[in-house]
Amino acid sequence: MSSCIKLEVQTEDQTPQKWCISLAEDVFKRFLSQGSPTVHKVFGEGSLFSPLLFGKYFDPSDAFPLWDFESDSLLSNLRNAGKSIVDWFQTDQAYVLKAELPGVGKTNVQIHVDNGKILEISGQLKQQRESKEKDWRSCNWWEYGYVRRLELPEDAYWRRIEAYLSNDVVLEIRIPRNPLHSDTPEDAVGKNSE
Repeated sequence: MSSCIKLEVQTEDQTPQKWCISLAEDVFKRFLSQGSPTVHKVFGEGSLFSPLLFGKYFDPSDAFPLWDFESDSLLSNLRNAGKSIVDWFQTDQAYVLKAELPGVGKTNVQIHVDNGKILEISGQLKQQRESKEKDWRSCNWWEYGYVRRLELPEDAYWRRIEAYLSNDVVLEIRIPRNPLHSDTPEDAVGKNSE
């Protein structure tokens, strides 16, 4: 029996300084080598939150222009090895991202839209000890949770983004395309006169 729940997409996040500490490649390698099985599931090869997802190191707290690339080309090595648990594509109506959330689940995942420009998928895996930092995202965030930040396409209708979680494992995010957005002035004239 499969279950699917709709997740809330938050558009108001006033957390100052979140993701201000970058995850450097040497720090990530050290962290992963000392990590628990959950850390390996969340940040491991083929995971949406892995800095190595796109074939070379890319800090997941930096915004990546995902829809500028075809998933087949960026993920071909992972797919050939049977390790891909991420896919994205676009239709005339929407941009779609599907990803397995290994070791994460619905109680932890949060979806934010930052200033209408960045889609942020994050969640906390463990609680911070008493600290001066009020929010785990403002310090060495990888020790407490995970994130993947993605640039939204220019024609994304970000106020209508929907996110679903199937069987507590598979995340699907649908980003409608704004029908009023056009690439050229001629396209805008044609659409407005229809």
